[in-house]
Amino acid sequence: MFKNFRNKFNKMFSHDIGIDLGTANTLVYLRGRGIILNEPSVVALNQKTGTVVAVGTQAKEMLGRTPQHITAIRPLVDGVISDFEVTEEMIAYFLNRAQADGRKFLGPRVVIGVPSGITNVETRAVRDATKNAGAREVFIVEEPMAAAIGIRLPVMEPVGSMIIDIGGGTTDIAVISLGGVVTFKNLKVAGDKLNNDITAYIRGEFKILIGEKTAEYIKIAIGTVLAGETPLEAVIKGRDLVTGLPREVVITDADIREATSQSIDTLLEAAKEVLETTPPEMIADVMNRGLYLSGGGALIRGLDTMLREYLKIPVHIAEDPLTAVARGTGVILENLPKYFEVLIQNEDDLPPAR
Repeated sequence: MFKNFRNKFNKMFSHDIGIDLGTANTLVYLRGRGIILNEPSVVALNQKTGTVVAVGTQAKEMLGRTPQHITAIRPLVDGVISDFEVTEEMIAYFLNRAQADGRKFLGPRVVIGVPSGITNVETRAVRDATKNAGAREVFIVEEPMAAAIGIRLPVMEPVGSMIIDIGGGTTDIAVISLGGVVTFKNLKVAGDKLNNDITAYIRGEFKILIGEKTAEYIKIAIGTVLAGETPLEAVIKGRDLVTGLPREVVITDADIREATSQSIDTLLEAAKEVLETTPPEMIADVMNRGLYLSGGGALIRGLDTMLREYLKIPVHIAEDPLTAVARGTGVILENLPKYFEVLIQNEDDLPPAR
């Protein structure tokens, strides 16, 4: 009876919101409506006044194009908060956007995803920033767990499920069973690292300086980890480091493979290390059910095939891998008592009424 009253009370007077707080993009899930926001985790600041000029898509469009007194920054580095106040402003902006259809009496309950293995201090920073941004209650879940829940893996059953969530700042590799992470590895090799690899390679090989957005564009357009039957190429423009003048060159998929090969090798080795520390019974589960890829990095051409050949296990790309974590936070919101034990516990947390 009390549980039904509590649910009706929350529905009438507050919103339930799930947030995938990513280094590159932030996705917002509103209970009852699904994913309503997907915007870059970028904030533009006016250094003269200290005010926020733009957040999200508008701020990303300013990257590399601002006057000296306006700075477009990413307040999260490698999946954790690097600038607390700016992160708080960004979360507040997304919460306000999510509640634009009408604010309710109480602040929202928020489930927010963070990288696996982050420290207590980093977890508290996320919790405090979200509460300061207007949340009434904050529940934190590790991103590989949220992604596994989002793609409907049986995380609460005594079955081993392996997932690799490749985001912008971090890659989380985890084996999950009975609502907990059995073994995991967190890497700083992810989308941003691949962009940096491409930028450095083009600077070294072609003596051209390109920006972050250009590196991301060619990674998506022609990036591949295995040679295909048809070569891919793209024309890029940048500044010639010798003459200082604009110049354009043609980049091929072979260039991208060479630029990112070391980072991809690191990812493969990390996945192997996680398997090596996984209990034998769960290895059998993973061999039978396969490994699942989520996050934007899951869309890199040929990565699933390379992992399959290297690890000798089936590899599946999750349906709509970019939204897996956000969908997972939504599933948790829909049944918080069932999934309460998968959350990162805080000393102030109390289980909801059952």
